Amino acid sequence: MLMWLAQWLQSVSSDFGFFRVFQYLTLRAVLAALTALLIGLIAGPRVIRRLAELKIGQPIRTNGMETHLVKSGTPTMGGVLILLAITVSTLLWADLSNRFVWIVLLVMLGFGAIGWVDDWRKVVNKDPNGMRSREKYMWQSLVGLVAALYLVFSISESSNYKVLELFVSWVRSGLDVDLPAQAGLLLPFFKEVSYPLGVLGFVILTYLVIVGSSNAVNLTDGLDGLAIMPVVMVGSSLGVFAYVVGSTVYSKYLLFPHIPGSGELLIFCAAMTGAGLAFLWFNTHPAQVFMGDVGALALGAALGTIAVIVRQEIVLAIMGGIFVIEAISVMLQVTWFKYTKKRYGQGRRLLKMAPLHHHFEKSGWKETQVVVRFWIITMLLCLVGLSTLKLR
Repeated sequence: MLMWLAQWLQSVSSDFGFFRVFQYLTLRAVLAALTALLIGLIAGPRVIRRLAELKIGQPIRTNGMETHLVKSGTPTMGGVLILLAITVSTLLWADLSNRFVWIVLLVMLGFGAIGWVDDWRKVVNKDPNGMRSREKYMWQSLVGLVAALYLVFSISESSNYKVLELFVSWVRSGLDVDLPAQAGLLLPFFKEVSYPLGVLGFVILTYLVIVGSSNAVNLTDGLDGLAIMPVVMVGSSLGVFAYVVGSTVYSKYLLFPHIPGSGELLIFCAAMTGAGLAFLWFNTHPAQVFMGDVGALALGAALGTIAVIVRQEIVLAIMGGIFVIEAISVMLQVTWFKYTKKRYGQGRRLLKMAPLHHHFEKSGWKETQVVVRFWIITMLLCLVGLSTLKLR
């Protein structure tokens, strides 16, 4: 929005030529991060007070960690603060004619709405089950599939008009069309290798990445500050990939496919970084507010969507390794419990408690130890992911 204003002022008079600096993507990214940070820090106390007034407090399960019982009643649904800061900052500093910015925003807000309904039913309607798992999965699948269908053609072309043309030709050809090389699955460290997915394969992969990353971040959000800092680190790293893939010069030099317009996602990633750090200010131990499903589902889906656009789905799994292992720990725990209950008549557990961070708490680690050590692991994994920019 402000970029359009700067361009209009330049067209009005040459005296406003200094506004030309707003054309630089890196400057707008820094300003987006600062804007989101300030919005979060200024609005944070008011949002927390309002949530407390509405008695939107986090219920703590009695069969969990005893040390967490003191957190009962802490305001939750604080993810609205993150989404507000990201949305406002992105709308202010991004090029609003960019199709990728809008699809990431819409996916984030769509999953945020799902999380909002789930949280609202839990803490306001006093329904311990919240949104039923099938209902939640149905809405997640709907948003994920719509995004996947749009992205499969959007990544393959450079403008919305050409995207529409490709979609029409796909329908007329009997749902069979060849996609360009940039729509294939890239293998990190082997940039000359690209596995062609086809329309169906691309849609399935995109759906799994978006929905999977959304739920993985949600499962990770169980300790003060545990989820938000890895989101910040992974989001910042994906912003670097977006900048490279969106540049004709850097993408050619580093042997990445060029995705026109994807560089503008750096603004969104910067806003996510600023908003995440602002939220961490209030979410650090002992937390004044929790993210809730409204924040965790939305941020995870946004990360997945960005990774698909910049063609770094595998790198996302590497950098977000904490999210992946947390999700796997829950799946293994549930599967093993059901299997042993069916075979031996009594369910057995692989871990002392799932997700994985609770297992370490049960093993004697303090909450802050678990959180900081998971941060360190994420930082190292992000460095590994960023190394794929150059290593080949």
